[in-house]
Amino acid sequence: MNTPGSSSPAVPGTTPKETGTSGKTPNLTAPLQITGSASSAAAHWQWDETTKQYYYHAFLVKQPDLNWRNPEVVEAMHNIMRFWLDKGVDGFRVDAMWHMIKDSQWRDNPHNPDYKDTMATYEKLLPVYSTDQPEMHEIAAGMRKVLDQYDERLMIAEIYLPVHRLVTYYGTQDKEAHLPFNFMLISLPREPRLIAAAIDEYEAALPGGDWPNWVIGNHDQPRITSRVGAQQAKIAAILLLTLRGTPTMYYGDEISMRDIPIPEEEVQDPQGLNMPGKNLSRDPERTPMLWDNSGNAGFTGAKPWLRIDPAFQRRNVQIQKTNPISALTLYKSLIDLRQQEPSLMTGDYKPVCSDHQMIAYIRQAEGQPGFLIVLNLTHRPCYFKPGTILFKGTIVIDTVPEQLNATVRDKIDLSGDEGLVVRLDEWQSVSSNPSL
Repeated sequence: MNTPGSSSPAVPGTTPKETGTSGKTPNLTAPLQITGSASSAAAHWQWDETTKQYYYHAFLVKQPDLNWRNPEVVEAMHNIMRFWLDKGVDGFRVDAMWHMIKDSQWRDNPHNPDYKDTMATYEKLLPVYSTDQPEMHEIAAGMRKVLDQYDERLMIAEIYLPVHRLVTYYGTQDKEAHLPFNFMLISLPREPRLIAAAIDEYEAALPGGDWPNWVIGNHDQPRITSRVGAQQAKIAAILLLTLRGTPTMYYGDEISMRDIPIPEEEVQDPQGLNMPGKNLSRDPERTPMLWDNSGNAGFTGAKPWLRIDPAFQRRNVQIQKTNPISALTLYKSLIDLRQQEPSLMTGDYKPVCSDHQMIAYIRQAEGQPGFLIVLNLTHRPCYFKPGTILFKGTIVIDTVPEQLNATVRDKIDLSGDEGLVVRLDEWQSVSSNPSL
């Protein structure tokens, strides 16, 4: 559901309001300047001959920003939601939710002092007045009320914000999004202590009773395999599928698909076309799914929108299905285990330890066996002997398959790029301070 959008600009209530200006050139510097100059800001105002008005579009020219302060617009959007809900859709993923309403005083966004020429042009300014406005919560709550008129429907919100602001989109007085997307595993540096601290912060910040969620890849960011390599991408998969909360997987990550170079003349992504020379096209992470070793990797019999990974004959679903050490086999094993074990589905998250190499935590539901997860985020061996817990158990998932079904007690020696899940027969907390 692309809320700041429509195929036609002649939409009642498009931004800026109905003032229109009827042929008069709008103020190109004051209202919601996006790119830092009057000439570039002009690119975000479009003349519509039908209505004789300018309209504002933060994104593409075919995506006018709607005026969510207009009650008719709100009701029209709610009716669109009802139309699809009546047809039986399970819910909506709301695109760029935090962009949906702008500052009521039309103030300028401040310049970004950290901007570099290699960055996207819209990063020249800090979106203080064009995103995450207080009124957004009333809009989200209104959308949630529509969904709540139907049984078992879901609203996911695409939001890139720091944790303390992100969690407010769960709602306080009124319920808002069921799952405001949590992208921290995409944006954080690959540093174990930072990741462990961020998990703790997110868990602590969640409003009471609300459910967490985790994402390691999407259509706007380089693929996880291209970010961290194929072996560490498996570690990321274990993290994603064993943390408390709903995991969201990006197609192809389960077979270690990578970013594919797209020649300049074949670029399709508007971001790449509108900002040439910056290598900011998102096409490399959007190439077709690799199903088998037939033509076009089994994706289509026609010419695909984007070119196929030239390595598709050795990297595809068909091949990985029968490979016991493939990424696909690991994903399927993790999902199967998660589905079978209440501790991994809904159990508590209990941090154990983290250091410069590893993260370790336990998942456990009341009355169910616990699971210890230990992840080596480096290429070198590491040694798990926390001193804070005593444990005994059996390895049930391991990126080193030779270790499967091994019994471990109180310590584990891990190879580089190794991650594992231990079904605990017993465990107890102990003090790390021998004087206590």
